[in-house]
Amino acid sequence: MAARARRWPYPGIPTQSPEATINRLVLWNVDLTLVDVAIVTRDAYADAFRRVTGRPLMKLTQHNGRPDSEIIFETLAINGIVAEDEHLPAFLDALAEAFAARRGRLAAEGRAMPGAKDALKAVARLGGTVQSVLTGTIKSNAVHKLTAFGLHKHVDFEVGGYGEEVYPKATLLQVAQGRAGRKHGAVFDRGNTVLIGDSVRDVQAARIAGAAMIAVATGRSLPAELHEAGADVVLPGLANPSEVVAAVARLTSPARQAG
Repeated sequence: MAARARRWPYPGIPTQSPEATINRLVLWNVDLTLVDVAIVTRDAYADAFRRVTGRPLMKLTQHNGRPDSEIIFETLAINGIVAEDEHLPAFLDALAEAFAARRGRLAAEGRAMPGAKDALKAVARLGGTVQSVLTGTIKSNAVHKLTAFGLHKHVDFEVGGYGEEVYPKATLLQVAQGRAGRKHGAVFDRGNTVLIGDSVRDVQAARIAGAAMIAVATGRSLPAELHEAGADVVLPGLANPSEVVAAVARLTSPARQAG
């Protein structure tokens, strides 16, 4: 007997069609929003530090939603290394190589956050939606992190914002909006862009840059802190895809076509 097609479980919210005009941009933070791969990340940083400086890593600064470029400079400083112009590109290259060498460990030593795969899949079916990432992680490592858990299938990495780009996260969000706009011929702004992340820094970036904010209390920020920072919606996590889809739909409206 033929399998029955699954019905779209969110009445009143339009589903995606192959010919749909892209009019909604959803940007995801990666670490502690979609995945937790802290063990492998710390190991890769230690390897990259040793390659670049010839010394063992003694201290690694906390990430807390910051880009890799910022973390690298602070990590050099707290380990007594005076940063030179060549340090950042050398460290970024070494970090990419060290992480790629460990990508086989991600699934064994890390995890996808509960509900992440179903939430990405559900949002992908929401009419007119493109999904990408806004992350402090450099692009190659973001791809490895999501691919290890099968979370990459609904993500357009081409229009995202990444940690090797030396911008504040709010500026990086606007860069991602511009990339999506050029690709899809639309204007992306606060009315049709949603950032989903777990930190107060994510909330602050959304408010500064002009995007709606769905905060998930899966990282180090408490729900009260996320509310106080100005998140439009605060969820305990991604375990209920219907909550995520409903929040994205409520916070967005069709994009204007670029003139």
